[in-house]
Amino acid sequence: MIRKGMKLYSILFGACPKCHQESMYINKNPYALSDVIKMHKECSHCHTKYEIEPSFFYGSMYVSYAVAVAFAVAAFIITFVILELSLTAAFVAIIVTLIGFMPIIMRLSRNIWINIFMSYNEDLVEKSVTKEKHA
Repeated sequence: MIRKGMKLYSILFGACPKCHQESMYINKNPYALSDVIKMHKECSHCHTKYEIEPSFFYGSMYVSYAVAVAFAVAAFIITFVILELSLTAAFVAIIVTLIGFMPIIMRLSRNIWINIFMSYNEDLVEKSVTKEKHA
């Protein structure tokens, strides 16, 4: 089971990598294409800045390539190996898969990239809960 405190939780749900209390993205829907990579500047709970340095997320392009290859291989295996369709059908399935999952691939790669450099910190969660109780 995936729960808060696990790196996989932050990667799959786009939660703050430090406290897992808030989505990093302004719009949670990845298919709102005008907002697909628009992010909050920082977490409103733990005040973690998401862009560690200028152009930080350019590195996620490398991760995006790997994630896209994984999606393409999965599409190929499903169409060519499991369904035993032609190579042309497998090629079309790969193209459709990559276009259809493009917003998810973009967000997943950003989530993986930031989680390489940041880890969950339970102390930040406790501090934010304590501040909310005293407010």
